[in-house]
Amino acid sequence: MRATDRFELLCLGFIDDDDGWVKIQGAESALIKASLKSQDVSYDCIGTVIAKHGCWSFLKGGFVVTSPSSFSFLTLQNSDDKQIDIEITSASLQPFTEQQWRINQQHIINTQRKRAVTIHVSDEHGDKLQGAAINIEQVSKDFPFGSAIAKTILGNLPYQNWFAKRFNAAVFENELKWYATEPDQGRVNYTIADNMLEFIRANQIIARGHNIFWEDPKYTPQWVRDLTGPELQSAVNSRIQSLMNKYKEEFIHWNVSNEMLHFDFYEQQLGLNATLHFYEIAHMSDPLATLFLNEFNVVETCSDVNSTVDTYISRMRELERGGVSMDGIGLEGHFTIPNPPLMRAILDKLATLGLPIWLTEVDISNTLGQEAQAIYLEEVLREGFSHPSVNGIMLWTALHPNGCYRMCLTDNNFQNLPAGDTVDKLLKERQTGEVQGQTDEHGSYSFYGFLGEYKVNVKYNSRRVNSTFSLCGGDESKHYNIQL
Repeated sequence: MRATDRFELLCLGFIDDDDGWVKIQGAESALIKASLKSQDVSYDCIGTVIAKHGCWSFLKGGFVVTSPSSFSFLTLQNSDDKQIDIEITSASLQPFTEQQWRINQQHIINTQRKRAVTIHVSDEHGDKLQGAAINIEQVSKDFPFGSAIAKTILGNLPYQNWFAKRFNAAVFENELKWYATEPDQGRVNYTIADNMLEFIRANQIIARGHNIFWEDPKYTPQWVRDLTGPELQSAVNSRIQSLMNKYKEEFIHWNVSNEMLHFDFYEQQLGLNATLHFYEIAHMSDPLATLFLNEFNVVETCSDVNSTVDTYISRMRELERGGVSMDGIGLEGHFTIPNPPLMRAILDKLATLGLPIWLTEVDISNTLGQEAQAIYLEEVLREGFSHPSVNGIMLWTALHPNGCYRMCLTDNNFQNLPAGDTVDKLLKERQTGEVQGQTDEHGSYSFYGFLGEYKVNVKYNSRRVNSTFSLCGGDESKHYNIQL
């Protein structure tokens, strides 16, 4: 193995691919973890699967080789020390160099995030016009890319300008959480959130709703934790109705029950159907909002037994069987050192659910230096943007006087830090630059553009036309006719 090689571990592929499968005996089900040991480095987890007795189960993962090695050992083991037998068939290991990985990413971007366009120019009689001057400019992007903001953006014009210049999506860091809007029972105040929404609307930015409930009792208001039985049920009903009625159709998404794979405060207090009730009421209150299950350590790692990809999928299906209108997959993305091949494998597996996937809170640990944060952030953003099932990416970089949660993009004077430079570099890559040219002998001009909204100016002799068009996803070329 070479130190620069990347590997996508296809230990189990789709049923019609002959890649590999795992089967167990000795237990009804078990979490099987794949690990790798090379000459100098051990990789604790490079893929997981919840295997069930009597059937073959699909495991997919990956790893990055960081040092040269003359040998490697791939191990599959049961994570909870049950005495079981593990059978493997058709396992395969596919190597990729760094260059090959990037080429594949770019191919997906070119085919999924861009589209061919042909503009046809004719006169009022339908005769094609050769030599017409074409000027095209992208005015908005289809792919949502944004960040968390906090109340610190209010009244801060430099912060607002910096943010609006870059991002077309936002999420409130804490200002919609229950402890922020109702710190004391009955004292509901949405003033700060309302003011933040004014900034959002003024800059034509879309916003995610975060969150209705947070299952971690540490972030549940003390007065709520003191309630039990019917009083608690009444309080949660009031919370959903108050929030959803006030902001109906304002937020494109809602994280309904945040981090429910790791915490279960409400289900402990109100029973196993509590979460079902939350989603049912939220959907009835705002049918147009996409409802998300938002969780950490799903895509960041496979070492967390609470939030493996199969655990996430199992919980989603459980909610759906209960009648919940489950619409979106929310992956927080609080990375330390990311593993892009594992990230891709997990996204591939989640994509089989056929639901939109969002990276909702992306950052890189501040235990690393700023330069390392920027390098690893670029890896995550490239992998997310190049995956066809990822519908949007949100950073978790709300700026406060004392910094950010884990990663800042700028200093307090809004001068870019290395991570901010990475964001700007990728934003420039993903924007169709100004396109200029002339129609050919067929009266046509063609180009490839990122999906979004465009304005076009056509000039022929003394005649000039300004127009706009939308470029949405599709396999065929987009044809647009302009008459002078």
